[in-house]
Amino acid sequence: MELDRSIMRETTRDFQTYYSPRLSGEVRMDTNTNVLGSNPAAERYLKESRWDLNGYPDTYSRGLREALADLYGLEPENLIAGNGSDEMLDVIFKTFTGWGDDCVVPVPSYTLYDYFVKCNGGKSVQIDLTEDFQLDVDSMVRHKGAKVTIVPSPNNPTGNCFRQKDLEDLIARFEGIVVVDEAYAEYSGDGMIGKVEEFDNLVVTRTFSKAYAMAALRVGYMAANRKLSDMMTCVKIPYSLNAISEGAAIAAVKDQDFVRRSVEMVRTERPKLEAGLRRLGFEPFPSDSNFILARSPIDHEALVGGLKERGVLIRDFGSKRRTENCVRPTVGTAELNALMLEKMEEVIGSCR
Repeated sequence: MELDRSIMRETTRDFQTYYSPRLSGEVRMDTNTNVLGSNPAAERYLKESRWDLNGYPDTYSRGLREALADLYGLEPENLIAGNGSDEMLDVIFKTFTGWGDDCVVPVPSYTLYDYFVKCNGGKSVQIDLTEDFQLDVDSMVRHKGAKVTIVPSPNNPTGNCFRQKDLEDLIARFEGIVVVDEAYAEYSGDGMIGKVEEFDNLVVTRTFSKAYAMAALRVGYMAANRKLSDMMTCVKIPYSLNAISEGAAIAAVKDQDFVRRSVEMVRTERPKLEAGLRRLGFEPFPSDSNFILARSPIDHEALVGGLKERGVLIRDFGSKRRTENCVRPTVGTAELNALMLEKMEEVIGSCR
């Protein structure tokens, strides 16, 4: 048997491995995780708790769903928890996408959306955002028969929120499921998660990997009205969230002080970082999140490569459509931002 990509599922043959840099102690300003470090409530839970490692976790993470329901004013039946919000996205497309079904994906947005569509046999219909990176609702709803559309707000990698009126217009007019990915919503405000019972076709996903500073534990969740939630729960793998991660997430939900401090730090430091980038010749785009997309004053590959040589990683989007020559640094503490800007200035100076 000759092993080539023809033996793969047709929709996955062009897949490449996800961003995975080889590390040697660099400062990571490329992943948009919380620069204040690990969630303290989760850390305390891990240090003080013991577990029966021979027993299964709760089948559908009832304890975490109850804690999240209290936080958002929902019912546990509105919520599904699992192994990162990536599992939640996979469950959505497994539930609602059949072979060959169209799914509408805005461009630019999170690169893994295409992956989940194609992994589940669907076809990705790409719709450009407007010039100011807002939703083109008319174009998105024009694709009759599309089963799912997914929009991240704040958007990754552009950083901006979509207008509330556009989101609600999209939900009202789109004939399939509308997924609002709120991975960074803690940084921008309330979002749509409290509105899931108001709409028949809305699913909202969230994560503990960003503002909650728990990326290593892989905890994500989503909310929907009870009918949709029941459909997706039936499709989700049982036991997919382990008991240790669930317990740490419950502890974190019940102690919101760290999240509040993290959000306030970003809101304080983001305009300062934006000003520093402008001073160096970057063209930053408006951000409502804990990162900034900016057009580089020098070649993007030279900038990212030069920073890596100096021990700092940022994310490179310069070869992608609509984000040509752009990079995406995380908003750090004042000290981290100063270090990153200093190294950027060195790289830019060496290229001129």
